[in-house]
Amino acid sequence: MKKAFWILILVAGILAIALSVGSFSDMGGPDDVSGAYLRVHIRADSNQAEAQAVKYRVRDAVVGFLTPVVAEAETKEEAMRSIGARLKDIERVAEQVLQENGFSYGAKASLRREQFPTRVYGDVTLEAGVYDALILELGTGKGDNWWCVVYPPLCFTSGNASVVYKSKIMEIIRTFFGN
Repeated sequence: MKKAFWILILVAGILAIALSVGSFSDMGGPDDVSGAYLRVHIRADSNQAEAQAVKYRVRDAVVGFLTPVVAEAETKEEAMRSIGARLKDIERVAEQVLQENGFSYGAKASLRREQFPTRVYGDVTLEAGVYDALILELGTGKGDNWWCVVYPPLCFTSGNASVVYKSKIMEIIRTFFGN
């Protein structure tokens, strides 16, 4: 009886440690890299071909607007503050593209934490998890979407050609991971 009690205590202790380590990692602990990134998620109004096509035009305009903003940021927090102060401007950029292309629905930009699946950007893999993100919903935001990383800027594209950005943070990450 005494032996079973101590085994139960030992199992409970191991379980408690395992759960606390998992929770710590989920909250941005040392094993969690999601805290280093600010992602962007542009959600189309629908899956109709026209709504999907305009999503990419909006993406190009928003990326063009954000590039100098993010280039000035030295930390993710700075990028978030700069982008947060320009949410209405981001909406205006998106809505201008929508209107120029004959769409009457608007756009809504926000900064929040959301779940993302695992994605590979060149030689960098971002594991599935909860990330801070700039969310831009076009109209209902119910269509297929485009996502990327705003900070550090890993994967902004224009048309079919990739735009490569030099990022001190990416250089540090690559050095750390030996890439």
